[in-house]
Amino acid sequence: MADPEIDLPQASQLGRERNPSSPGINLVNPETRRTSDPTFNRSLEDLEKYIEKGGPDDPDEQEIEDPIWLYLTFQTELPSPTTIHPTTVGQEQPPPPPDLIKYTSPFEWATSRKNYMIWISCVITSLTAFTAGAYSPGIGQMKEEWHVSNVAALVGITTFTSGFAIAPMVLAPFSEIQGRRPVFIVSGIVFVICQLCSGLTRSYAGMLVVRFFVGVGGSTFSTMVGGVVSDIYHTEDRNTPMALFSGSALFGTGWGPLICGFIAQNTTWRWIFYMQTITNGLVVALIIVVFQETRGSVLLSRKAKALNQWYDAREAAGYHGFNMSDSKGLGSTTSQRIRWKVKADEERSSLTKMIGISLYRPFHLLLTEPVVFWFSLWVAFSWAVLYLTLAAIPLVFERNHGFSLQQANAVFAAMCVGAILATILSIYQEKFARKHGKLINSPEGRLYFACIESALMPIGLFMFGWTSFPNIHWIAPAISITLATMGIFSIYLAVFNYLADTYHRYASSALAAQSFCRNILGQSHSLTLFVDDGANVVVGGVFPLITTQMYNKLSFGGASSLLGGIGTLLTLVPWILVFYGPRIRARSKFASEIME
Repeated sequence: MADPEIDLPQASQLGRERNPSSPGINLVNPETRRTSDPTFNRSLEDLEKYIEKGGPDDPDEQEIEDPIWLYLTFQTELPSPTTIHPTTVGQEQPPPPPDLIKYTSPFEWATSRKNYMIWISCVITSLTAFTAGAYSPGIGQMKEEWHVSNVAALVGITTFTSGFAIAPMVLAPFSEIQGRRPVFIVSGIVFVICQLCSGLTRSYAGMLVVRFFVGVGGSTFSTMVGGVVSDIYHTEDRNTPMALFSGSALFGTGWGPLICGFIAQNTTWRWIFYMQTITNGLVVALIIVVFQETRGSVLLSRKAKALNQWYDAREAAGYHGFNMSDSKGLGSTTSQRIRWKVKADEERSSLTKMIGISLYRPFHLLLTEPVVFWFSLWVAFSWAVLYLTLAAIPLVFERNHGFSLQQANAVFAAMCVGAILATILSIYQEKFARKHGKLINSPEGRLYFACIESALMPIGLFMFGWTSFPNIHWIAPAISITLATMGIFSIYLAVFNYLADTYHRYASSALAAQSFCRNILGQSHSLTLFVDDGANVVVGGVFPLITTQMYNKLSFGGASSLLGGIGTLLTLVPWILVFYGPRIRARSKFASEIME
């Protein structure tokens, strides 16, 4: 068996004397020794056969010649090729190296590149939230066309929110393996096609089915944009992009009924979906053209694959080896055959197992982790309160102020204004705090502003309830909606940031738990928008069942005060974590892993 320290020469090197200082044997002209040394003759013949065949016959020698597999990271300094010029007459030039710029770590992207990725993500997030409230203004026309009740017509929102809540449990682990971009593109295409089908459908049953898949397609942009933010920004830099994402979700929620109320009153309900098909189609087309992969482990795997393919092509052309530093630390280099692999690929479970974990772990965290449970309850209730309060807008402004359908929907502009103001405030207040050294570098530091600003939600609820009378100008309850929206924004942003900072590798599961609660108990409350005064909505959870009756029987002031009181109690959640968060995290099996 050949000595692993001996470098076997290329065919063109036979007959040339090798550098005496290099390890291995010295060969002189073989013709001068072929007849005088029979032993050498046999060895040289074997060597020539080895070179002509491209490798050894002995399995032991083949094992020595196998490439060395090394782990690749974004920080790995790639070795240089041993040979870059032809060594024989007529040998082809070595294949050019691959372009590795596109595999750069997303954390190292230029600021401009990160910015347009975030803005595209925020626009599609806003359009997804738009869809949640856009359905309701057309309810009146749908029930007349299909001869169904209010309750039956509103089931279309239930099927939408069901797809919206369930799909990320499957799509999230898939995006970790295949990347964000393919999931965004496929789900975006499904989203647009199903929006068009919603406008074209001629049956009530068809609408229910299509709305489910609209929720499936749209869920990606509302739930995975947080993953995109964490892919390209370090923890200390995430506040601004997360504020933009949160603001986009709230802005779109108010924007939907605002625009579609005008469409429903002045044309057919089908144009609600045709309009969304056009706008969503344009944005999805933009995503297909300019959206780039952000998942670091996926980019690293693609980089390793590109390098290995280049190495294969080099060896096929007769160029072998790369200069590797001596493992003994003597400063010398040796030529070795190498290949790259990624540790994340080896540690990753199968897609089936990952989906199983994705379906199980969020509920496990929800039931065993107090932080996840109370934060999920807090954000779900705030989302429910948002829609419960907004459900009263048609009642208040049509009954007490004589507004038409489109005029009542215009009041949702107050929610859009609240989202914009909260976003701007959130961005600059953290910058101000960091500049003056008032923000501690811990998960609890994310909650300081939420402790104060979350109080705007119950304040807005109390104000809405007690300014909803005909003798009080309509601008007063509109302002209360703006305040409540700002409070809900602060809760949403605080929950996301705190769970992401606390659970790190389990953050996706923790966020999935709160997202499931928020979508099932929160977004489905848009069912109650534009419901007739006496409607008894029995789908989408308990709150829609009691909304209209609650506001009718308790009065606007009483019902809003009840909700405001519950919201006031839940504002204690961030205060408790500010003072006792470190102790609670220390007791957690999942959170404590990152503290050790």
